[in-house]
Amino acid sequence: MAVMNDLSLSTRSATPADLDEVLAFWKVAAEGNSISDDGDGVARLVERDPEALILAEREGELVGTVIAGFDGWRCHLYRLAVHPDQRRRGVGSTLLAAAEERFTALGGRRADAMVLDRNSSAHHAWRAAGYGPEPQWSRWVKHLTD
Repeated sequence: MAVMNDLSLSTRSATPADLDEVLAFWKVAAEGNSISDDGDGVARLVERDPEALILAEREGELVGTVIAGFDGWRCHLYRLAVHPDQRRRGVGSTLLAAAEERFTALGGRRADAMVLDRNSSAHHAWRAAGYGPEPQWSRWVKHLTD
């Protein structure tokens, strides 16, 4: 992954050693939670696709995350989270650029993102990055475990 314009901001793929820090970070920076927000869930992600969980760091501190999952057919973005003290400082756009670079290298053609309807502050960031809702689609969910 590349260092972007801000020389103090860099991106890299998460390693198993980062997972506890990522889970703690999401409690501060992420909006909502997921059934997979636990050590086992994130460990499975990193084991299955070691480049999917992208971290942004500024001066060695975790300031943002995004999951850039590619299943060979579609590019999916999850868990774009930026520390509240780091918002509006290019972290989100840097993470999305890294994710899109990954997708392009893998042959992806279109990315979709999971964005909470109620997270209106995130809507601006997603729109600024060129994403928009598709009102003709709804997410249908079935939990496979309790």
